[in-house]
Amino acid sequence: MAVNLVNVENVSKVYGTRALLDGVSLGVSEGDRIGVVGRNGDGKTTLIRMLAKLEEADTGRVTHSGGLRIGVLTQHDSLDPAATVRHEVIGDMADHEWAGNAKVRDVLTGLFGGLDLPGFPKGLDTVIGPLSGGERRRIALAKLLIEEQDLLVLDEPTNHLDVEGIAWLAAHLRDRRSALVCVTHDRWFLDQVCTRMWDVQRGDVYEYEGGYSDYVFARAERERIAATEEAKRQNLIRKELAWLRRGAPARTSKPRFRVEAANELIADVPPPRDSSELMKFASSRLGRTVFDLEDVTVQAGPKVLLKHVTWQLGPGDRIGLVGVNGAGKTSLLRAMAAAARTQGEEQPAGGRIAVGRTVKLAYLSQEVAELDPTWRVLEAVQRVRERVDLGKGREMTAGQLCETFGFGKEKQWTPVGDLSGGERRRLQLLRLLMDEPNVLFLDEPTNDLDIETLTQLEDVLDGWPGSMIVISHDRFFVERTTDRVFALLGDGALRMLPRGIDEYLERRRRMEEAVAAQTAAAAPKPATVEKSAADQRAAKKELQKIERQLDKISEKESRLHAQIADNATDFAKVAELDAALRDLAGEREELELRWLELAEDA
Repeated sequence: MAVNLVNVENVSKVYGTRALLDGVSLGVSEGDRIGVVGRNGDGKTTLIRMLAKLEEADTGRVTHSGGLRIGVLTQHDSLDPAATVRHEVIGDMADHEWAGNAKVRDVLTGLFGGLDLPGFPKGLDTVIGPLSGGERRRIALAKLLIEEQDLLVLDEPTNHLDVEGIAWLAAHLRDRRSALVCVTHDRWFLDQVCTRMWDVQRGDVYEYEGGYSDYVFARAERERIAATEEAKRQNLIRKELAWLRRGAPARTSKPRFRVEAANELIADVPPPRDSSELMKFASSRLGRTVFDLEDVTVQAGPKVLLKHVTWQLGPGDRIGLVGVNGAGKTSLLRAMAAAARTQGEEQPAGGRIAVGRTVKLAYLSQEVAELDPTWRVLEAVQRVRERVDLGKGREMTAGQLCETFGFGKEKQWTPVGDLSGGERRRLQLLRLLMDEPNVLFLDEPTNDLDIETLTQLEDVLDGWPGSMIVISHDRFFVERTTDRVFALLGDGALRMLPRGIDEYLERRRRMEEAVAAQTAAAAPKPATVEKSAADQRAAKKELQKIERQLDKISEKESRLHAQIADNATDFAKVAELDAALRDLAGEREELELRWLELAEDA
């Protein structure tokens, strides 16, 4: 029988006049892997903070079993900015201790790409202070996963991780023996890791067996029986349920309720998209040419990201773009957007991008556009347009679209300055769609959006008649909204992947294995002849020279990091500095390899 680790008994929590949690009772047992979902602001983070005793309940109590070892990942880390990565992650362990520990090696390789932390200026000895939020997030996660716990409580663990990092983390958590409670909007991750779900809604928490797919089925069944929120169930839950059952059956684990009832729910639901109809409508709005890339080369500063790419984005194409960080996904979109903005006058470093005359592009970048903080939400949308045509005869007013994206009638009168980061992201999306574009570039559109808002966005995009490119680490969103996947694998080429993201991960794995094999083959063979005293003196002299060069490179890298922080809003300057930083990293790597070779001789 599973041992009970945490008991939550009749807990309530009120903020202002709103009850986030109202008389909630729950339990976490050994071996539980629980995903927590719900709308932003409904109390997910508050629930897990109280579960971990980081926040007190107004009423009720939370009890932990004796000697419970609990590890918590919050949205804001508590890392010491003056400390090094080694100090925070490895602690006092000697090199031979942690290097001989399979778990430590697995975590460092999975989260950072190698034991030497490639990409960090001084590897494990990098000071944390100047690092980015994403790098700090990985460090906090590594520190937590290296330790032994009975219970892990994770708040948005997939933030700042790429597709490979998320796949590694899912596999790692499945293999751990510790129990898990996790808040995340990444639905693929929930399906891979979780065996139970908690749905936080209007003060209550509903429990479901299985992962995210099972939760969607069970929630639809519960709402069918209770006949609650009928319109929402028919418009959103049934549609997503139909896609999950028909489009991706391999996602589902064994649901613990009547599958027949779920099938009955979707018997009359058409596919999410009528692709041929959308393609016909898109062609009428866009003509034959949208974007034609011929022999295009894209650079970021001196660094060449894409070489001699010939590619076409046609009317109605829905493309998912994946790739390693720094491979050029965002740079490619920026080059295409620049050509569209200047009607073909601004071109990349090589080749030519032809843009259709009728293209009206909307580009959602990773940065949230600044709006007048005194504007009300509805006013910010109405300043773009009063009504919007979403295609296939669907027309909405600004107020109706606001409600679709989670801005209820009261919220529509909230000043923009009072919105959270996730709400501003939603508003940015709204304004883009309100302008009736016929081409959409979405760069990480799922950042800061809760699952319910994501399903609503997907529903809007299902009937949207235009061409679209999506960059996202949320593979569920990519597979749900796009029809084809292309990849940048870091070799300057753009490739179509017929089997989508699964094929991308397989290719990346093969590439890493090939690099490892080449490195092993190129490794110097053990010397069979004793080195002379003169050779040893020469090796020591070169070692000292390399150490001085490495010190100079570290100083240059620190200056570049400071310059990047100072010029964060100047994209061209940041790209130039980032390219210089990458060149230094390559130079440092060569010197370190030479140092290791010489260290054996000295």
